[in-house]
Amino acid sequence: MDKLSLSAHAAVAGAGITSPAEWQTRVDLAACYQLCALYGWDDGIYTHISAAVPGEAGHYLINPFGMRFDEVRASNLVKVDGDGAVVGPSGYTVNQSGFRLHAAVHKARPEAACVMHLHNVAGIAVGIQEGGLLPMSPYALRFYGELAYHDYEGIAMTADEQARLVQDLGAHYAMLLRNHGSLTVGRTIPEAFVLMETLDRACEVQLRAQAAGVPLRQPPEDMCRHVHGQLVGDGSPEGALEWPSLLRRLDAAGPRYRT
Repeated sequence: MDKLSLSAHAAVAGAGITSPAEWQTRVDLAACYQLCALYGWDDGIYTHISAAVPGEAGHYLINPFGMRFDEVRASNLVKVDGDGAVVGPSGYTVNQSGFRLHAAVHKARPEAACVMHLHNVAGIAVGIQEGGLLPMSPYALRFYGELAYHDYEGIAMTADEQARLVQDLGAHYAMLLRNHGSLTVGRTIPEAFVLMETLDRACEVQLRAQAAGVPLRQPPEDMCRHVHGQLVGDGSPEGALEWPSLLRRLDAAGPRYRT
């Protein structure tokens, strides 16, 4: 842990609201928010990324309601329970309606260390298309045969929709929410981010190819399966190699997320 993180962690730990494991999760989650802002994936004060608190079953970290993604820091993330109630001392509130989606996924998928839900433009645009994501690029082939879809049901998520969403998600790690946005589930925070980056690129490539107005070529089915297997590999969580380089990019601009 660097000196900046140690100083901030000591201040928060002194208030009795975090453990070293939780602090590291806070740092990584804040970095994830900052990276999304850097990539232009944020939507004002809306959309969320949540992370399970290590060693505290049923407790999660999420952004304070009203803050932009670029304002999120390790220390201002809010700890909540499965119902969205704030746990411990905090001067912030959370978007209860927005957390319902995350709560449903975390409850249904105990391995979900991180759940990302964004309103990224490319994801919305491809989700609007009846055919969804087409296997036209290596990015898209990462999700070949394992991308989930959920139909749009409005802004406020009800208990009934929570059940339908987790049923549609199943055991998949990525989903397009029709007319709404995208979602990834990560066994680690880096995995959730890298999956989202791959999904967003897949959608962007498809939109650009379609905009050319010429016939599009897709690989044959056997090749799609072959490349998908190569990309998934042994099934280990993705993002471990990419994450340090992403953090270096943030640190070069200023390590505010660590405070």
